[in-house]
Amino acid sequence: MRAQTPFKNRTARKLAVTGGLAAAALLLAACGGSDSGSGGSMAGMDHGGKTSASAAAPAATGGGDSAGKFNDADVMFAQMMIPHHEQALEMAKLADTRAQDPEIKEIVGDIEKAQDPEIRKMKSWLKGWGEPESMGGSGHNMGGMMTDQQMKDLAATKGTAFDKRFAELMIAHHEGAVSMAKTEQQGGGDPAAKQVADDVVRTQTAEIAQLKKILARL
Repeated sequence: MRAQTPFKNRTARKLAVTGGLAAAALLLAACGGSDSGSGGSMAGMDHGGKTSASAAAPAATGGGDSAGKFNDADVMFAQMMIPHHEQALEMAKLADTRAQDPEIKEIVGDIEKAQDPEIRKMKSWLKGWGEPESMGGSGHNMGGMMTDQQMKDLAATKGTAFDKRFAELMIAHHEGAVSMAKTEQQGGGDPAAKQVADDVVRTQTAEIAQLKKILARL
């Protein structure tokens, strides 16, 4: 009987070890499954997976809402303001080689910096809305637009004469833009379009006041 005791003890120890290993394996498997679930989500957060998804969702929703909110006033605003801005840039280009007054040159630089990006924005809106850039024959309703003859007369002047004429024409041009922007503020539905309208009213109203002061001293 004493000879069998060590064997039984060894067998018992083996069974205990095997059982312990099996239990440990089950525990690790359970923990691994749990870690896989939580670790997966953490990994997603660490690598931007969850963050990107949550960030992308509002962006997609916002874009959809914005696209769904545009109305006829937004379309007309963009279609009218694009050629209006384009003419302002043509006038600014004339000033590059003809203007003499430093303040006129400063305003010209501001016009070019502000209106060229706005033109690109408005063209992208119309494309996204499935609307044409041109509004056809109703473009004559745009306030403050210069006639071809007025543009030719402006191009024919230089120095102080140019500065005076430029200020007079740009005041009228800006007043037309502000009027159109105020219409968009009241009747537009697209948030981005209304923001540009706000910018136009704010910046061009300030430039009108500045141009009037320049005109008074020239």
